[in-house]
Amino acid sequence: MAKRIRYDETAAAHRSAAAAVANEKIDESLKETFPASDPPSWGTPVRVGGPMRTPQSEADQFGPEQNNPGKQDETDNSWSKTNMAQILSPGKPAPDFTLRVTPDQFLSLSDLRSRPVILAFYPADWSPVCGDQMTLYNEILPEFRKHDAELLGISVDGAWCHQAFARDRHLHFPLLADFEPKGAVSKKYGAYRKGEGVSERALFVLDSEGVIFWSYRSPVAVNPGADGILEALEKLSSQRGAHEHAKSSSHAA
Repeated sequence: MAKRIRYDETAAAHRSAAAAVANEKIDESLKETFPASDPPSWGTPVRVGGPMRTPQSEADQFGPEQNNPGKQDETDNSWSKTNMAQILSPGKPAPDFTLRVTPDQFLSLSDLRSRPVILAFYPADWSPVCGDQMTLYNEILPEFRKHDAELLGISVDGAWCHQAFARDRHLHFPLLADFEPKGAVSKKYGAYRKGEGVSERALFVLDSEGVIFWSYRSPVAVNPGADGILEALEKLSSQRGAHEHAKSSSHAA
């Protein structure tokens, strides 16, 4: 029977301790499935500001949007409906889901409640841009975790494909399989490309209550980098700190 990865919910006053426990659990449960042949080399955290374009072959694979990002034909309604997914906007509750995180394990979004979550939807494991994007996020995981944030990669690839991809790229965060029903979770977030049958390249930062704090859809063949994620996490941390300070001040009064 498939096992489920579960996390203990804790009060806000014990958020730091809960984060450490959650990290330990997910690291242990994924150690055999997502091992690294070499220890991760964190180095100096890297921020990617400008977009990085894909090779022409990948742009051809995923349709006309990537060949002319920002120059779509707005009069072509059929193209727009197929390629211009409207992702969920900030302020909306993030739809819950349960997906395979390994061939025999599941992870639910609700398991991570009480901490920020980064959802990185991407088209395909082995495409050049997806590989570069996931590798970048792997390198700056410590920056995400400074904000107590958990990163989840999501695509329509199957769990075995994710396993091979994660091993090849030495990834240390979960890749979830939105495989069957195909793209069901991507569709809930407005991040599914019906014409190609893959997920959009879409990013979401969720707050500790499971509400979307920030979202962004990149042209599918452009690596969005990490700047937007980090800026959103910084703002979220500032807001949370101000809220907790105000709360403690009111109690003291």
